[in-house]
Amino acid sequence: HWGADGKADGSAAKALAVFGLPLAHLLVHLICLWFTLRDPKQQRQSPRALGMVFWILPVCSLVTSGMMYRAALGKEPEVAGIVPVLLGVLFVWIGNDLPKLRQNSTLGVKVSWTLGNEENWNRTHRFAGKLWVGGGLLLLLGALLPLQAMVWVMICVTAALGIAPIAYSYAIFRQHRKAGVAYEKIPKSRAEKIASRVAAVLVCVTLLGTALLLFTGSMEASCGDTALTIHATWWADLSLSYSEIDTIEYRSNLDTGMRTNGFGSARFSLGTFCNDEFGSYTLYAYTKASEFVVLTADGKTLVIGMDEPERTREIYDELIARIHR
Repeated sequence: HWGADGKADGSAAKALAVFGLPLAHLLVHLICLWFTLRDPKQQRQSPRALGMVFWILPVCSLVTSGMMYRAALGKEPEVAGIVPVLLGVLFVWIGNDLPKLRQNSTLGVKVSWTLGNEENWNRTHRFAGKLWVGGGLLLLLGALLPLQAMVWVMICVTAALGIAPIAYSYAIFRQHRKAGVAYEKIPKSRAEKIASRVAAVLVCVTLLGTALLLFTGSMEASCGDTALTIHATWWADLSLSYSEIDTIEYRSNLDTGMRTNGFGSARFSLGTFCNDEFGSYTLYAYTKASEFVVLTADGKTLVIGMDEPERTREIYDELIARIHR
């Protein structure tokens, strides 16, 4: 598993990686096919659209499994650059086929305005197709950006691709309503209404929660009278007595290695990490940290990296003064 900072932060058992994840992909694939093919309107659907449904998950499964196997063989891929490229290609692929979709209740922009009027459906999907292709190309270019900027581009583009076609469909509906164009009313069952509301709430909560985790929070390291204390928003605080510190060192451009337990985002790398130099150690650092304080205590290693080199140097100088007082 790779965190939002593009670094591996966990691993699965061999059986789960080799059999479990592909089987999970297969199960989701079969469920999607079942819901799609049971729709009577799919009998006159574009063959290319149905082909897209058939191939999306198998291709995604092959790519993700290939990345995991490559990492297991010691050739860890650059996930931070690969993810926007894969999403970009996927959006271009889907966007190219969206205008070919015929009215149905399982594929495409399925809102009451598109389902109630064929012209609305066709115009919305032509617009959505162009938008998705453009969004996919933006993500391909976004792969060249620094990590934090790239994550912002991914979130904004993905949100726009989901929201803009719905807004466009509603704008067409308002035009039609002024012109007196009739819309067919598609009745929804009580279960469908509840499911729609629950899905809307879950999507909003997920997007908000993801944005909060990725881009908010703070970390402060303070030197008290007897101990160093680190406060981090999304991870457990840490306190280390000066009397327990064996060595202290100031380092530049440290290879932090792989996170084995903890929290990772576009802003922080926190928790237990492992690299060739220290083995298993504890890291409290901003992802953009370039200078680090390396402490050892009772055979264990603690690494601290602040968002600015000056702040890291201040902590180091203060620790040196406290320890040798």
